[in-house]
Amino acid sequence: MGSPQTAVRSAQHAGTWYPGDARILRESIETYLSQTKPVSLPGQPIALVSPHPGHRFGGLVAAHAFIQVKGKPFSRVVLLGPLHRPIIGALFSDLLVTSASAYATPLGLVPVDRPFLEQLGRRVSLKEVRRDEEHSLEVELPFLQVALGEFKLVPLMLGADISEPDTLGPLSELASALAELADEHTLFVSSTDLSHLHNYTDVTMIDKQMQDLVNAFDLHRLTDALVHGDVFACGATGLITALSAARLRGAKGARVLAYMNSGDVTGDTRPGNYTVGYMAAVAYGPSQVSDGTLSRP
Repeated sequence: MGSPQTAVRSAQHAGTWYPGDARILRESIETYLSQTKPVSLPGQPIALVSPHPGHRFGGLVAAHAFIQVKGKPFSRVVLLGPLHRPIIGALFSDLLVTSASAYATPLGLVPVDRPFLEQLGRRVSLKEVRRDEEHSLEVELPFLQVALGEFKLVPLMLGADISEPDTLGPLSELASALAELADEHTLFVSSTDLSHLHNYTDVTMIDKQMQDLVNAFDLHRLTDALVHGDVFACGATGLITALSAARLRGAKGARVLAYMNSGDVTGDTRPGNYTVGYMAAVAYGPSQVSDGTLSRP
């Protein structure tokens, strides 16, 4: 890891994937949040799962996740998302982090937790990048800003395919390192969409299997299903890492909070139309470190 930088990562997708005007954006997020209520859980949230399309498509589902932590004293967010497009000088197999000091959104700056990244970089291999256009992290930030207020960000971009044979070992190491460095004020957030298919019925059916696996909080079965393609997540590596780190921090269960897909949003469920699944979920339990490792089932 290099020395901390002073550059700010600009809001690449404001005005397209979500409103670019601060007032309109805040009102939009607050409206989404007002349309849901926190679910009573037998423990405190440790990790969230939220989709990453444009807010028009996934905002209401995302709100079901972030309402669970609204006003709670989380001062650090470890945000894990997939890498959708190549970055010059980096490989998809790299674990990427920004070299910037903060992420910008229309709602203000979110400082990057450079000391945490420095500690993480001594445990796992991180590659810094100066520029990226990755939306999967950025679209979550306005929800976090409204729900939490001020917090420090640990942004991680994971491009590796979970089906590749050398992927699970590094994911286990990353989850362990994150759990060791985290404290009770650290929230893990996985940014992921679910199935992408040209059939509404197939997306609904496959994503139902994903929801069942998350609700069971059976990470071995979930990992196995993702590895073998029985279910799909655009952000599978971050999903498994976030849930594994939460389990290591003491999470005892998980609950799917909401599900829709793009066909439900647009009302167009005709066969042949490209359809993407969106899920909100939470892993909960006492924030204490427990035994557990990630291994190939």
